[in-house]
Amino acid sequence: MIQTNLELKVKFLRAFGDKTRIQILECIKQEEKTVSQIVESIEGNQSNISQHLACLRGCGIIVGRQEGKYVYYGLRNEQMKELLDTFDDVLGQIENNVACCENHIS
Repeated sequence: MIQTNLELKVKFLRAFGDKTRIQILECIKQEEKTVSQIVESIEGNQSNISQHLACLRGCGIIVGRQEGKYVYYGLRNEQMKELLDTFDDVLGQIENNVACCENHIS
């Protein structure tokens, strides 16, 4: 079954709808990191972070690069970094509204 453009957008945006995934993206926004470095940086559980990395990689948001026995994770391209920067810019403009929003879905 071919998913509609709208369904794909919703699926894509869900990848950004999790605190751990956002922490991972922020962690690797400037440079590639290994799972161990990510775990240490965001003080997470390795199994949980590996699952989130698989989700982000499966959606094409991040890529993994094998170097020896380590896999280094980074953003797919510069556009992904720009998207995260745009999220920050827009949030900076509306953060009070977002903080006060009572009509959100948890």
